[in-house]
Amino acid sequence: MPDALKNNICDDTLFSSAFNKYSKELHNFLYFKFGDRLNPKDKVQEAFIKLWQNCAKVTPNKAKSYLYTIANNMMLNEVAHQKVVLNYQKIPAKTHTNENPEFLLEEQQYMEKLQRALSNLSEAQRTAFLMNRVEGKKHREIAELLGISTKAVEKRIYGALNKLREHIKEI
Repeated sequence: MPDALKNNICDDTLFSSAFNKYSKELHNFLYFKFGDRLNPKDKVQEAFIKLWQNCAKVTPNKAKSYLYTIANNMMLNEVAHQKVVLNYQKIPAKTHTNENPEFLLEEQQYMEKLQRALSNLSEAQRTAFLMNRVEGKKHREIAELLGISTKAVEKRIYGALNKLREHIKEI
């Protein structure tokens, strides 16, 4: 086997053997850690896709730890996203019985602008921003959940605020 193939996992046979060796084990790890609700099978497939996309950077003896790290991070991101969704659903709808119809229309338009602006954020920015502003988590807590530095969290939230300010002048 040429030396170039030993330095990374880009060879089809090496990759295939890594898949056969680690896929079931990785699925079981994710299943026991997070349960079946977050689709561990999908996360295993996505982890192997990421491994293939970055195969030139990963040596065969580091493939297992790379797969576990990627899959675990994907599951943690999914858990964080589900928490945001659940908290958003818990917020009661405001009922204004004696509000001015003009105010109600402006409020509805503002909420539509906000939803559009939030959908224009990157997934990383939206997750960090909503975890901070909706869930009330501190930057340090977000960094631990997402597996990134506190500075990266601050940068994502700052970037999200700037983009939101561009789209919504009232912020």
